Amino acid sequence: MIFIDETEPEHEEFEPVFEERNVTVKQNRNIDEDYNLFEELGRGKFGTVYRCEEKASGRVLAAKFITTNRDVDRKNVEKEVEIMRVLQHPRLLQLYDAFDDGKKQMCLILELYITELLKDRGQEFCVCFAFRIEGGELFERVIDDDFVLTEKVCIIFMKQICEGIEYMHSQNILHLDMKPENVMCLSRTGNRIKLIDFGLAINFDPLKKVHILFGTPEFVSPEVVNFDNISYGTDMWSVGVICYTLLSGLSPFVGDSVLETMANVTKAAFDFNDDSFEQITDEAKDFICQLLVKERTGRMSATNCLHHPWLRIDIKKDVAHLSKTKLRKFVTRRRWQFWISFLATTRQTFEPGT
Repeated sequence: MIFIDETEPEHEEFEPVFEERNVTVKQNRNIDEDYNLFEELGRGKFGTVYRCEEKASGRVLAAKFITTNRDVDRKNVEKEVEIMRVLQHPRLLQLYDAFDDGKKQMCLILELYITELLKDRGQEFCVCFAFRIEGGELFERVIDDDFVLTEKVCIIFMKQICEGIEYMHSQNILHLDMKPENVMCLSRTGNRIKLIDFGLAINFDPLKKVHILFGTPEFVSPEVVNFDNISYGTDMWSVGVICYTLLSGLSPFVGDSVLETMANVTKAAFDFNDDSFEQITDEAKDFICQLLVKERTGRMSATNCLHHPWLRIDIKKDVAHLSKTKLRKFVTRRRWQFWISFLATTRQTFEPGT
């Protein structure tokens, strides 16, 4: 059995994979000049990841390729680089380097998360990751037969998620794609996580009205579905959904179709009637209730979350283990949804005449 260390991870315990770097895209330069490429690590809709090694330092990395056929594709990649340059924090995936060959290919270097399948939008673009994040997606790890899930373990994970989001928001950056797949564990036995995938993240000006129409239906907020103004609270809604699901294995707003799911989100109606919540503390339920608020201005901020009694509660180690049966079903469904989407996109990409 895998019993997770239930002591709070301290910032001082983090040893950075590499020193802080002021990354700029290296123009008209090929990755082969600085890195040796090895075996393929993963393949997704629009990209492929390879293991690689930096020639100068010997650091083991990974290389992710995405095509940049259009100017807008290249600008999207450059925007992601600019955002990740700012996000130098132990709870967030770190940028190491970036290349543009001046043709139809770019390359970034980041921390490695082996299990990630690429979900980039568009181009053949190469990203490299430092060989560090080995624990896999949070929910995938939690449902392992040997993993012991308790409410205290959930508190430790949720606190770190809020720390990552708090830092992003302090830099006026919204993630806008918070979901379980974008929370990665550093190891199979430790209790530390990182937030990943900043492809949809934006620089946010609170004085300007911003609308978006993208995201994952189960995790987007009512204002996204209604195409209303977004804010820091937009990320916090998603954090609330992740918390609800981690504790119970249930998705609070999922319907039988995307349209039904989005309709449920706009109603913002949920409850704790399922027997999964019988052994969950009132503090945990209150934490969720203060995030899944229909009006975005009524939700807790990430800083408020870190001061909420639930994230500061001292739960005894002899509390009951949480059932993972429903969480396993949730993860299985999410896997099927990803592959169905992946195959549909691949078919459109390679269909003759398109």
